[in-house]
Amino acid sequence: MGRDILAIGEVYHIFNKSIAGFQIFNDDADYQRMVNLIAYYQQEKPPLKFSQVYLNSKEILERESLSEKDKLVEIIAYCIMPTHFHLILKQIKENGISIFMKNVLDSYSRYFNILHKRKGPLWEGRFKRVNIKTDEQLYHLTRYIHLNPVTAYLVNKPEDWPASSYWEYLDLVGEKEKICHFEGLMEINPRSYKEFVEDRASYQRELAKIKNLIIEHIP
Repeated sequence: MGRDILAIGEVYHIFNKSIAGFQIFNDDADYQRMVNLIAYYQQEKPPLKFSQVYLNSKEILERESLSEKDKLVEIIAYCIMPTHFHLILKQIKENGISIFMKNVLDSYSRYFNILHKRKGPLWEGRFKRVNIKTDEQLYHLTRYIHLNPVTAYLVNKPEDWPASSYWEYLDLVGEKEKICHFEGLMEINPRSYKEFVEDRASYQRELAKIKNLIIEHIP
């Protein structure tokens, strides 16, 4: 029972993947849809379901800034991959993460199923989560998720992957387009952070190779 309790004010690494490793993000429109859902459903009382809102991505991301009292969660970082996603979230309201994730995952499932004329679940069960206990753990976790596309050999540099918050951390997007707020949790100097992340890229790739070899040989 305790596993279902997520505490207000705590930060969590939230992740989930598709059923059977099915590729569910296939083009720019899919990735942008998911990013927009993440931005839209952080509000506690959205005026409409996302599917009922006819707005392009720029209009959604440039909406009026939400105050903390209007949010279920604070988005710290994200990375959307072809078969899975990573989020770092701070819970603001009671059950905020659970409500937020249900809205996001259900909405994307409906969108994907209608688009591809399919039925049935899209995600591998309920989302997974890990409580982030220290500032150092949080800092290293942001690097890990921003390097995910590089580790998977989808791009050579993390800034070449648009479906992540890395550009926000490098201060390469306008204030009205940002959906992440990490002030008060981490002090990010864009130049130093870029060095911090990219210095680890080769190591993380090698670590992934070793992990795969180990898993493949476990009886």
